[in-house]
Amino acid sequence: MDKPASTRQLKVARELQRYLAEIIRSKGMAVFGGAMVTVSEVRISPDLSIAKVYTSIFPSDKAEKVMQILEEEKKAIRGELGRQVASQLRIVPELDFYLDSTLDYAEHIDELLKK
Repeated sequence: MDKPASTRQLKVARELQRYLAEIIRSKGMAVFGGAMVTVSEVRISPDLSIAKVYTSIFPSDKAEKVMQILEEEKKAIRGELGRQVASQLRIVPELDFYLDSTLDYAEHIDELLKK
């Protein structure tokens, strides 16, 4: 079982989430084929070297394509993040993007309850 995140990890993760959301928003929906991309959560490793970035994508049928674009843009996004957090962090964490499927799950539960 994972040990709980430290206060510092939580603070850094929150800041990264804010910055990444802004970076992705500034790229615009056109970059992501008209999909809306939201950074729903960021989890960072204890040594602050790896950030797991969970994204929600709407509409969900574009998720695969958007995840591919995020993967291709990873270096550019990390570079932009580095410019924004340079004064706060010694190293800019590696970014790993994951699809947050909680919206799909909630939608699925909604549909099941309607039957």
